[in-house]
Amino acid sequence: MAPALSLSVSHLPVCKSKEFSNIPKGHVRENTTCPKIASDIKLSKRKLLSSTALGLIGGGLTITQPSKAEPEAPNESTSSRMSYSRFLQYLDEGAVRKVDLFENGTVAIAEIYNPALDKIQRVRIQLPGLPQDLLRKMKEKEVDFAAHPMEMNWSVALLDLLGNLAFPLLLLGSLLLRSSSPNTPGGPNLPFGLGRSKAKFQMEPNTGVTFNDVAGVDEAKQDFQEIVEFLKTPEKFAAVGAKIPKGVLLVGPPGTGKTLLAKAIAGEAGVPFFSLSGSEFIEMFVGVGASRVRDLFNKAKANSPCLVFIDEIDAVGRQRGTGIGGGNDEREQTLNQLLTEMDGFTGNTGVIVIAATNRPEILDSALLRPGRFDRQVTVGLPDIRGREEILKVHSNNKRLDNDVSISVIALRTPGFSGADLANLMNEAAILAGRRGKDKITMKEIDDSIDRIVAGMEGTKMTDGKSKILVAYHEVGHAVCASLTPGHDPVQKVTLIPRGQARGLTWFIPGEDPSLISKQQLFARIVGGLGGRAAEEIIFGESEITTGAAGDLQQVTQIARQMVTMFGMSEIGPWALTDPMAQSSDVVLRMLARNNMSEKLAEDIDSSVRKIIESAYEVAKNHIRNNRDAIDKLVEVLLEKETLTGDEFRAILSEFVDAPVLKVNRTPIREMINA
Repeated sequence: MAPALSLSVSHLPVCKSKEFSNIPKGHVRENTTCPKIASDIKLSKRKLLSSTALGLIGGGLTITQPSKAEPEAPNESTSSRMSYSRFLQYLDEGAVRKVDLFENGTVAIAEIYNPALDKIQRVRIQLPGLPQDLLRKMKEKEVDFAAHPMEMNWSVALLDLLGNLAFPLLLLGSLLLRSSSPNTPGGPNLPFGLGRSKAKFQMEPNTGVTFNDVAGVDEAKQDFQEIVEFLKTPEKFAAVGAKIPKGVLLVGPPGTGKTLLAKAIAGEAGVPFFSLSGSEFIEMFVGVGASRVRDLFNKAKANSPCLVFIDEIDAVGRQRGTGIGGGNDEREQTLNQLLTEMDGFTGNTGVIVIAATNRPEILDSALLRPGRFDRQVTVGLPDIRGREEILKVHSNNKRLDNDVSISVIALRTPGFSGADLANLMNEAAILAGRRGKDKITMKEIDDSIDRIVAGMEGTKMTDGKSKILVAYHEVGHAVCASLTPGHDPVQKVTLIPRGQARGLTWFIPGEDPSLISKQQLFARIVGGLGGRAAEEIIFGESEITTGAAGDLQQVTQIARQMVTMFGMSEIGPWALTDPMAQSSDVVLRMLARNNMSEKLAEDIDSSVRKIIESAYEVAKNHIRNNRDAIDKLVEVLLEKETLTGDEFRAILSEFVDAPVLKVNRTPIREMINA
């Protein structure tokens, strides 16, 4: 930026004081300026104009407005600056002869008589605006003063405007030049490559992952191996008229191996591979997403046959028309372009799109139709056999003790995904190293499972009363669950706090947790209420605690699902909830219809309450009828702090007949209908 012009009064030419001698004292002059002052001011402005123009041409920088010139002092005096307070003092003493006001009254050039030097001095004063009392005082002292208006120099103003616009014009011109260039990457009309696809491209993918590294998802593996065979030997399928699938959608919970499968197919197929996330299409600028889709498929078609992997496609493939207000947003434009590229008028021959999502219910129906995603492969949570295979893969590089059993670990980890199992083995290895062991034992495996499921181990309880109450609470869970037909067997009861839980009772779920009977659901409600029942029966109703808050939430949810979703109540086999109401998408939940009448809602609440109350009575009866067994179990638990499932059943069998602990399914109808 060019420096602003600053003219010192001391360098201005001086005027003779006799030029003002003929003006009567007290007369207000309209506009008196020294001829030499005016000429020098014009000369200074010309110099400023020329220097500013040179600066603009050389650097294209903006120009600050030059400061206005100041009046000049007489020859026989030396110009200097004076403070406003000292000026007022001279004014009161009557030493001020004449004042010239500039810059809208903010700058004054005054002639002051100095009796010590016996001469007139010309000084510059910075005024705080133009106060009325100053004008009144100068009139009272009969001081000759004049105000000089600011003169507009249009050439300087025009040059000033051009200087301020120089940089924006240069920037705009460069943007237009880049966007109009045919060789600019990222597509037309999008400068700086904003429309260029961010996909990672590998001509010969080396992901380090093959199908041998993928375990527990045999069905998905088979589909992908078929696609690899399509790419390697297309003539075998073309001979019978088969066409290669255009798209494969991987659907499943997080951590089940969807991205791992994509890496495996990239390593096995031997064709160019593009990978990106769905969120990388969208930016804050309109049109960027659609341009990136076009650029991605242009590159893919140029390298066909090839694979394109889009992770988390729900970020761009959400159902259209669900936006608040129904407007057409940037995401919908991107989705429209994606639909066109996958199966539009021109097609995408030789390009196979693989996408992954854990929210298939929110995807647009046009995206899921055949011709775009011909196959939908569900990658679910592994069963016990799948967990064993995954554990074998992740334990290959681990040193395991002889007591470690992969099958036992798989049995103890129902609901674990592949990522959870990998994390489990890594946590066990870290724990073994922390304890100074050279091998991973079953103790580290058990502690790692507890840590993943329930959280970090907390400080052990020292308060005797609280510890006894928690012991009865946990034993109540275990006893009620064990004595109720259909419940999963007890795996462990512990008083070691983890996370926010003061104690924990673990159960081993059945072989197929996806199919749960009415008897099993009712047994889970009884087991969940066992802790509260033990507190009430043993300590009294006034001593029940807040420790059962989480249990009550779980049993209420199970009972309501039995009534509204599973049709397991006296209301009948009805589906009483809109599936959209169960969606994880907020917009879909808002659009869910509620066709339920008030009478039906009351019946649902009544049925839920009946199920929970009947289960609570069963739990309290178990506590009353097995008080001796409960006291013994609590005594041992307080001593050892942890009981395994076998230890628990051995003690309980001393007080209860062994067949009751194994199979007893006959009373369930009476329990529910009571």
